[in-house]
Amino acid sequence: MENSVIVIGGGISGMTAAGMLALQGLSVTLLEKEKETGGHLARWDRLFPDRRKASEVLDFAREGMKRVNLVTGVTVTDISRQGREFTVVINSPIPNPQSPTPDHETVLKARALLLATGFDLFEARKKEEYGYGIYNNVITSADLEDRFKLKKGILTSEGKIPARIGIVHCVGSRDEKVGNLYCSKVCCVTGVKQAIELKEMLPAAEVFNFYMDLRMFDRHFEELYYEAQQKWNVNFIRGRLSECAENPDGSIIVKTEDTLTGKPFKITVDLLVLLTGFVPAGSTGDIAGMLGLVTGTDGFINSADSHIMNNSTDIPGVFVAGAVKGPISIGEAIADARAAAIQLAIYLNSPTPADD
Repeated sequence: MENSVIVIGGGISGMTAAGMLALQGLSVTLLEKEKETGGHLARWDRLFPDRRKASEVLDFAREGMKRVNLVTGVTVTDISRQGREFTVVINSPIPNPQSPTPDHETVLKARALLLATGFDLFEARKKEEYGYGIYNNVITSADLEDRFKLKKGILTSEGKIPARIGIVHCVGSRDEKVGNLYCSKVCCVTGVKQAIELKEMLPAAEVFNFYMDLRMFDRHFEELYYEAQQKWNVNFIRGRLSECAENPDGSIIVKTEDTLTGKPFKITVDLLVLLTGFVPAGSTGDIAGMLGLVTGTDGFINSADSHIMNNSTDIPGVFVAGAVKGPISIGEAIADARAAAIQLAIYLNSPTPADD
């Protein structure tokens, strides 16, 4: 009990932090709601900016989990704190003969918690004017990545090779109408990466990226953007999509405004890809409520201090890592998880504060 930790969330942040904590000799239990670990990373084919296989990063994280007690397919139903001890109640995937309750609840104890519940993708159906869930040839960036991973080729719903493909940036991000004013940070570079991959697979296809601003913030991102333009002839049009309509043949009419020229722009594409942004995971608000944690106006959890205590919270013994605090890239999530593990280990090894 003295050196026990519960990590909630089995995405890349949770796995990385759990593995590091276990290597330091701590007793670590990781709770994951899905049947498998990996989170969104498990769904991805290749990563920006170098397009390495996502499976390589995932395998590395899972390799580091050998000393971690992994519990999958469970839901956290209650968390309480008394002194320096946390009690976490979960619904178990299988009956627990030691549990007196009929719904197979299990009670776990720990000295510290690390929250790594990650994010959900914005529900593209909320932007009805974009046609997702209405028109068959409107898909999301996650749907496209599924197709990349399956290696079955890129076809329209009619089974045709698309001659023209549109990619729409900032779907659910920087959008006052849906209540998300923040930038999801990785959508722009994802759109550039996917545009290149589409051109690799379909050299004859025209690819158009419709963007508000291109925010290529990290190392090698700008170079990837230049590659998309200069090597692959990807078209970039600055303008926000206003609406879509479907032609009788299943192709999509895209209406936007080219804000660089100030002129309306209309184009027909065979396939339209929506780059959906980050929103807080559904479980984040529930867990924050159980612990009394403060969330921002965006719904993500606030850390104790965004500069010097970014992995700590206002509750002693509760730490946060990764996208539970807001949009973040894979590389940043791994680094952040390692930082969280260090802060948590220091906390467990420190004398009991008088006011703790």
